[in-house]
Amino acid sequence: MGNCPLTRREFMTAALFGAGAAASALSARAAPGIDTSPEAHPRLSDHEALAYEKLPGKKVHCTLCPRECVVADRERGFCGVRENRGGIYKTLVYARPCALHKDPIEKKPLFHFLPGTYAFSIATAGCNVECQFCQNWRISQFRPEEVDSTYCPPATVADLAERTGCESIAYTYSEPVIFYEYMLDCAREGNRRGRRSVMISNGAICPEPLKTLCKELAAVKVDLKAFTEEFYRRYVRGELKPVLKAIELLKQLEMHLELVVLLIPGLNDGAEEIREMARWVVKNLGPDVPMHFSRFQPAYKMTNLSPTPVRTLERARETAVAEGVHYAYVGNVPGHRYGHTYCHNCGEKIIARYGNRVLSTSIPQGRCEFCGAAIPGVWK
Repeated sequence: MGNCPLTRREFMTAALFGAGAAASALSARAAPGIDTSPEAHPRLSDHEALAYEKLPGKKVHCTLCPRECVVADRERGFCGVRENRGGIYKTLVYARPCALHKDPIEKKPLFHFLPGTYAFSIATAGCNVECQFCQNWRISQFRPEEVDSTYCPPATVADLAERTGCESIAYTYSEPVIFYEYMLDCAREGNRRGRRSVMISNGAICPEPLKTLCKELAAVKVDLKAFTEEFYRRYVRGELKPVLKAIELLKQLEMHLELVVLLIPGLNDGAEEIREMARWVVKNLGPDVPMHFSRFQPAYKMTNLSPTPVRTLERARETAVAEGVHYAYVGNVPGHRYGHTYCHNCGEKIIARYGNRVLSTSIPQGRCEFCGAAIPGVWK
């Protein structure tokens, strides 16, 4: 059962003492039953990383994400959490989460995956991009030694997920790719306990690590930041093409997949861009991959912009549906009619929601209660 004998009350008390990241992640300092002393578990881990190659002169070549950093001895990659120590690449955040929280799965958002259940959500510091609009920049854009964390090994994560009544474990808030080894081991441990894993990611990951990871995951949500390389280069410090390749691979691997597009006024909300994106989704992924068009709120380096007009989100959703997307949603607008799920065949409401709360479902055995059509998703 892991090495953290916590009652639910003890865990929640330990977690609730402080505010977390913008996504309501909770701080994860010392929890009862875990020796978090510097002598027992230093703040930075010394766990060898996966997905890298050794080069002459004690350099290493990281093959985890599309940046493929070449890192000299005693230096770190772009993400700030992977360090070359004498020609051995180390992950500094293995079993060092800075956020632990119990979330509705709808918050991720995953609307077609075990609706109404909870996900035990974890994150470490670091990210492999820098979105100027990041909601969780206080953990994603800091190095691990700058963020409070605790020692919480994979067995304990699975134990806490079970004890807090969570059906799944979610890797979220920052970018899970940068704590790949930790995520992989947590997913394996969770699967042994009957707790499935979901990755909430920007999609910037190389094919081979993704293939290995998908053997342990049950679902992936990808934030598709925009549909132009210019946006990715200017506002994300990343690239679009590798993300699209990863999304296509997820579909080929038959992974449950959902996409989120955060629409930022004047930057990625153009009608033609949304149309091209939706067409690409239908052509390359099929019509059944859910698309969430979410409302931007000013954050990080974009506090000068206004929140996205609701009508902009509605138009994006309508455009996606017109191009053949069966399940398109308006996100971050609690109570909106496009926050519900409607059967693509008969149009009846089959999941009613208010914000992240499920009010009712009408999908017995994965089929529409009204017309019997199969509804894509993971329902049990």
